[in-house]
Amino acid sequence: MSASNIKKTPLYDLHMELGAKMVEFAGWSMPINYPMGIMGEHHHCRNKAALFDVSHMAQVIVRGENRAKAFEALVPSNIDGLPVGKARYTFFTNDEGGIMDDLIVSNAGDYLFVVVNAAMRDQDIPHMKNNLTGCEVIEITDHALLAIQGPAAESVVAKHAPAAADLKFMETMEVDFLGTTCRISRLGYTGEDGYEISIPQGEATRIAKILLEDENLAPVGLGARDSLRLEAGLCLYGNDIDATTSPVEAQLNWAMQKRRREEGGFPGADRILKELAEGPTRKLVGIQPLGRAPARQGVEVVSMDGTSIGQVTSGGFGPTFEGPVALGYVASEFAAPDTDVQLSVRGKLLPAKIVKTPFVQQNYKR
Repeated sequence: MSASNIKKTPLYDLHMELGAKMVEFAGWSMPINYPMGIMGEHHHCRNKAALFDVSHMAQVIVRGENRAKAFEALVPSNIDGLPVGKARYTFFTNDEGGIMDDLIVSNAGDYLFVVVNAAMRDQDIPHMKNNLTGCEVIEITDHALLAIQGPAAESVVAKHAPAAADLKFMETMEVDFLGTTCRISRLGYTGEDGYEISIPQGEATRIAKILLEDENLAPVGLGARDSLRLEAGLCLYGNDIDATTSPVEAQLNWAMQKRRREEGGFPGADRILKELAEGPTRKLVGIQPLGRAPARQGVEVVSMDGTSIGQVTSGGFGPTFEGPVALGYVASEFAAPDTDVQLSVRGKLLPAKIVKTPFVQQNYKR
């Protein structure tokens, strides 16, 4: 991608002012880290609060009288029964039962508010437009999206919008935020308490600067966002889930409510319901390398008798965990916690074990 084609978020100039190191990500110029560095930013989020620019994500409004029921034809989650002001994690599935993308759907009352991954917007938005019969699908291109994550997130945000303190995990509302109407949702991608705030793009820099006046809040880039989500055991689309992996293999059964499991009626239901009943042949698991060397994506997982049983999909150093952490798929008979395995790293077999996730306790406000 040429430099002239790379898109910039409304906060690009602020990132430069704050000394960010910028990289191309999903066609956008995004901060990978600031002068504090990835390790410092990671700890700041875990201990205080972090400000992430996630404006590259696609924000979409779906209108129409039967919008929730129509949406259920594309996902295996309960959208028709989602109360007003609630958000739900779900995923588009394909006819083979694979995951096309994961997303957040919120019931905003008169419409559904949908946030999909930046790299998948050119697939997801046409997918919705072509399949949500009787619905209007509108991408919101004039709003930024900021995430404030960490134990101090509530104090940082509620100072300017007191009602935000009353939101629980996966709840959403529109409020007056520093003089402009914003949608605040209590959710995130770090395992910590926090919010995502959809802000008119012309107000985004002003609001971000005011928020950053709080000594508990620091700007944090994509580098720490990845180490935070990995410690929290959260899937990254394109690594841990993709169009070939099923929700059951990815151990996302919790995102498919009982009614949908019983009724089906979504793409790939035959495979998914069969795997729910009989179990999948492989599962996504936490993997802890027992040395200091991290296991990166693509590393082969090997049984103790030397048989190839799977592959690492995400891996790196966990700053809070204080050691290497990884996610990967292994044959189901090896997926139990405390199973000893080996990792084939640069021709050497290194010891590891299967562990429960998350690696670091999640701190959502239930």
